[in-house]
Amino acid sequence: MTTANGRTAADDTVAVVVRQWQSVHPGADTGPMEIIGRINRCAALLQQAEDAPLRRAGLTRPEFDLLGALRRTGRDLTPGGLARETFSSGAAVTKRLKQLQERGLVERHGDARDRRVAHVTLTDTGRDLVDSVLPMQLGYEKDVLSGLDPTDQRELSARLGELLRRLEGTLGGPRA
Repeated sequence: MTTANGRTAADDTVAVVVRQWQSVHPGADTGPMEIIGRINRCAALLQQAEDAPLRRAGLTRPEFDLLGALRRTGRDLTPGGLARETFSSGAAVTKRLKQLQERGLVERHGDARDRRVAHVTLTDTGRDLVDSVLPMQLGYEKDVLSGLDPTDQRELSARLGELLRRLEGTLGGPRA
């Protein structure tokens, strides 16, 4: 059964959009749109839902990414290094670091040789927060993916990894 907007029960939003484009441009190859559109839609929905454990801990995803980068690398990073690690702009990192520092989660200190360079480190409170939130966040993400069996999850991960490596090689350059 088709609804007024051209959607059937088995359709996702992208299927409807593709069908609409195909009716306007019957010869168009919409295959790329079917993949990119679904990736974008999934990302938008995940972002819209936010990450429940992060929200409960009073963190946004970008803040957790900064704290996580400091924790997983195990060393101080400069704001520029954090921007590269988290694929964020320098201005966004600076703003988030100020907020995280005010909350006592990170500290900034100058470089002994070059005062123009700042180093950022996790405080004990920041480290403890990351360590307490990570297991809950991983559990939340596992629940989000629970509709896919483990084989499908591994295949999806591998395919997305291939796409990401290709895009990083052509659009974003390799990570430092």
